[in-house]
Amino acid sequence: MSIISVENLTKKFGAVTAVDGISFEVEQGSIFGFLGPNGAGKTTTISILCTLLSPTSGMALIDGHDCMRESSEVRKQLGIVFQDNTLDKELTAYENLLFHSYLYSIPKGERGERIKDALNFVGLYERKSEPVKRFSGGMKRRLEVARSIVHQPKVLFLDEPTLGLDPQSRTNLWEFIAKLPAKHDVTIFMTTHYMEEAEICNKIAVIDKGKIIAQGSPEDLKKMVGGDVVYLRTKDNKQAIAEIKKSLGLDAEERDGEIFIASVSKGEACIPVLIQSLADMVVSVRLQRPTLNDVFLKLTGKAMRPETVSGGGEMKDAIRSYRRKFDK
Repeated sequence: MSIISVENLTKKFGAVTAVDGISFEVEQGSIFGFLGPNGAGKTTTISILCTLLSPTSGMALIDGHDCMRESSEVRKQLGIVFQDNTLDKELTAYENLLFHSYLYSIPKGERGERIKDALNFVGLYERKSEPVKRFSGGMKRRLEVARSIVHQPKVLFLDEPTLGLDPQSRTNLWEFIAKLPAKHDVTIFMTTHYMEEAEICNKIAVIDKGKIIAQGSPEDLKKMVGGDVVYLRTKDNKQAIAEIKKSLGLDAEERDGEIFIASVSKGEACIPVLIQSLADMVVSVRLQRPTLNDVFLKLTGKAMRPETVSGGGEMKDAIRSYRRKFDK
């Protein structure tokens, strides 16, 4: 059963089409990844789903409610963890969640137990009385996840939830996130530029230049690459690419200073032939099984990178807009 339904969604800003007729479904209780490079249309789409923007045309439903015509009903179903930290650092962990429970009109008799459950879930109940300003980056992120689920939303939006965290904190946070659908009966709609994190998704939609260019499970998308992937660094990439195409008949191109050769059926056997063909031009060579990053490179021609500073500014504007709409 789909809890999010988007059909022919379009958003224009003057002459610029930010979202161009996209359609997708998100199954209830699943983890859905929404991936794309900077400026692809991710933020615009999410803003429409969160009732922050009106589409130019098309339809967006969450739990059967129209995101524009029934915006107040939609907002009741949502939890959101933005890129930027929005906790009140002067309040304690418990007070942050208590304030959130007031905003969502959680019945007085349920507040304490819900807050306790949420803090226990992310491993912060023992720190409930400490001011947030003493927390590490990873602890703050976990607290934001706890805050986002205390009102029991049906859909949780996670926008680059581990951006800026160290590897250990990222791993710990994803352990909690992976348990959310089963533990709290919530559907997760996430964006990330860490391709290994996207492996957790049940389904992924890749968006570029406002259009969805591929959808499927991580394994389905990897099959699009075909075979192994070979990366080469040479003294003259342009000459090497010409030689690879001429002598070996392989499709090669330069990306980020490396020669990228996809869909190699037997990578181990191909490498010696490449080295022999290019002789002393080869500086380094590596073999890689297809990953989601390879899929992303193949589809968009660019690597996934962290959002730019301007993207962070857009998120801050979205947070302010969300709060203003909620207070009405």
